[in-house]
Amino acid sequence: MELNINMNERMEHYNVSGLSMAIINNGLISMTECFGVLETGTNNKVNIDSIFNACSISKFVTAMLVLTLTEQGILDLDDDVNHSLNSWKVPDNEFMHSKKVTLRTLLSHQSGVIDPEGSFSELSSTQGIPTMVEILEGRTPYCKEPIIIKYEPGSDFQYTDAGFCIIQQLIEDVIGKPFGETMQEFVFEPLHMRNSIFKQSIPAEISDEFCCGHNKNGTIVDDKYPIYPYPAACGLWTTSSDLAILVIELIDSLKGESKLGLSESRVKELITSQGCKEWTGLGVFVNGSEQVVEISSLGWGVGFQCMMVLYPYLETGTIIMTNTDLGVHQLKGIIGDILNALPH
Repeated sequence: MELNINMNERMEHYNVSGLSMAIINNGLISMTECFGVLETGTNNKVNIDSIFNACSISKFVTAMLVLTLTEQGILDLDDDVNHSLNSWKVPDNEFMHSKKVTLRTLLSHQSGVIDPEGSFSELSSTQGIPTMVEILEGRTPYCKEPIIIKYEPGSDFQYTDAGFCIIQQLIEDVIGKPFGETMQEFVFEPLHMRNSIFKQSIPAEISDEFCCGHNKNGTIVDDKYPIYPYPAACGLWTTSSDLAILVIELIDSLKGESKLGLSESRVKELITSQGCKEWTGLGVFVNGSEQVVEISSLGWGVGFQCMMVLYPYLETGTIIMTNTDLGVHQLKGIIGDILNALPH
């Protein structure tokens, strides 16, 4: 497949330091392309194993884990989450009298949770790593207010990181292991996603595999490797190829060929409009319908931007990851240029 775009010129135009992408056709990875460097000012070139911060694409990965656990009867999408939470509970209030908070409403950002203003920033090197309970109770600089339900579950859409913090705490309470270990056991290992990890720090001995974050001027961001202490919401470090493997698992599951044991009906829920908004699925955004449905997930954080676009029934998809935050929506920068240049 030829890209009808001059990548070197576009990267220079946008001050993008490094980029990796994977293209899926006929349910298989048909192309991987890497450009630029891990860190500006060096000759450390991006390659197929270079690891980027996936930011909020973590939510799609979390959704796939939740579906895997529900398929095995460990979790229930429509159960009141307070039945399974024990380290912390969603505080009861008037909005929860007729509707309860469930994994379905949390995954579709319709749980009643609204992130407090100025919350969920990257980890500060001067602060210790908080527990999820401390975050949910509003006892950290990352979330200064206790998380409570602020509207009736299912009645509105409010994009939220805190909702995925609740999902993470529930999974840790039920499984009894750190979230990253559970993801490794149930998703990454079965699919051989060898370059996908949730890390609270980047060890020096493997830092040469990780991209540094850069701002829109192409300058390295503070701390080089921004970490978020909310793995389920935005803590994933991965490659475009590993994300493509997970996308292919979704495609295969719709054909009854899941490696994770997911049923076709279970995966259909992820890509089906949920609740009060037709454009939200479970951990992803949904556009179109039936055989031409488009699924997308966007990652945007300090020093990084990425995007995943999937047409599950057409068995095609694209994952693009950059180590530069351009300060504009993905579709208005280099990611949008690439998507527009691909054959439609």
